[in-house]
Amino acid sequence: MDYKNIAKDVLKAIGGKENVSAAAHCATRLRLVLNDEDKVDQKALDEMDIVKGTFSTGGQYQIILGAGTVNEVYKDLAKLTGQTEMSTSDVKSAGAKKMNPLQRFVKMLSDIFVPIIPAIVAGGLLMGINNLLTAKDLFIAGKSLIEGYPEMADLAALINTFANAAFVFLPILIGFSATKRFGGNPYLGATLGMLMVHPDLLNGWGYGEALTKGEIPVWSIFGFEIEKIGYQGTVLPVLVASFILAKLETLLRKVIPSALDNLLTPLISIFVTGVLTFTFVGPITRTAGNLVTDGLVWMYDTTGFVGGVLFGLFYAPIVITGMHHSFIAAETQLLTDMAKTGGSFIFPIAAMSNVAQGAATLAVLLITRDTKVKGTASAAGISALLGITEPAMFGVNLKLRYPFIGAIAGSAVAGGFITFFKVKATALGAAGLPGIISIQPTLILFYIIGMVIAFAVAFAVTLILAKRDQMKQN
Repeated sequence: MDYKNIAKDVLKAIGGKENVSAAAHCATRLRLVLNDEDKVDQKALDEMDIVKGTFSTGGQYQIILGAGTVNEVYKDLAKLTGQTEMSTSDVKSAGAKKMNPLQRFVKMLSDIFVPIIPAIVAGGLLMGINNLLTAKDLFIAGKSLIEGYPEMADLAALINTFANAAFVFLPILIGFSATKRFGGNPYLGATLGMLMVHPDLLNGWGYGEALTKGEIPVWSIFGFEIEKIGYQGTVLPVLVASFILAKLETLLRKVIPSALDNLLTPLISIFVTGVLTFTFVGPITRTAGNLVTDGLVWMYDTTGFVGGVLFGLFYAPIVITGMHHSFIAAETQLLTDMAKTGGSFIFPIAAMSNVAQGAATLAVLLITRDTKVKGTASAAGISALLGITEPAMFGVNLKLRYPFIGAIAGSAVAGGFITFFKVKATALGAAGLPGIISIQPTLILFYIIGMVIAFAVAFAVTLILAKRDQMKQN
């Protein structure tokens, strides 16, 4: 391929080098920050065979070119624009400046939670495996696997220990990630998280029972009592505490002489933030976090089928805005408090939406005569079924509109179905076909039926709308 001319054509279509503020690339996409996205010649980009799709999100304009190709095009594009080599993080930072306050808040949550998702996924999936081993009537009538095969009991116990680790010590992971995001020393953030789950403290999950019995241990300091309560499995307390730690550390480094900085700054930062956490921040935010969790559970239990339909209908539009990243914090809290919540209802609905997007894209593959669209739809449709929807949504469905309508229709119907049967996830993971292992064992069948419904409805509605459009054109 003549990558130099391709880069020239792309640059012309995006408004010239004067319109490019920052540029980088990931595995398949050019990631650009443009001064004015209104200057983009979308028609010209759509007509390029090499361009598989485009979309704008998080202050970035992204052009899907495909693995391998994007590297070569970027090299020539960088030369033409005079851009120095940038990482995707640099471009994210540049794009963030164009966001409104709400978008910045969502991005902040995403920056904190996305890096720790692998740990939560690993723990959650191990928990799912443990559930398969201990669930009755799943493989043996009236018994669980470990009851039928007692020699597997210790294996289940080992898996359960491994599964709980990420949730028991979640404040350490969040403390590290959040403090780093807020501009502080991440290791101080991890230390703060360790303070909040120290074994000398009353286990956070036993707080409710201890409160009822009036047996809460305290530190009594000069007549002032501080409750010795741990914050295992919490989200909001450590987020706020990490923010205070990072800002206090930054302030201290400005006022403490450099000769004493490494000695006094960590000492004062940890001590002051720790005291504030256990006296004010922790108790207040623990209550707020419980209210958020209780509110989500109440909404789910109260709205039921109708709520599932609405959530399924609007999930994909929420993804377009990027607001779905804010769900990560809520899902984490739902998963860490499964004794009360039963798991996350957000993950299964996200999976229904992703499967529906994939089905609509594959329907386009069946009916379109455009070879370029076929090429994009085949790969994008399968990708969406596996949980990655951006190529399908932005490369095919939103462009043609009617597949997107078909997709949200399928998502809505399936969302209502799985909500009616209370399908919940015990882990995060790939929200699509592979998500089966993340679902409560006794509800896996309903999850599978939900995916079938999402696929069938989205596929059928897309075909019907496509034929309607063809009849109008004729």
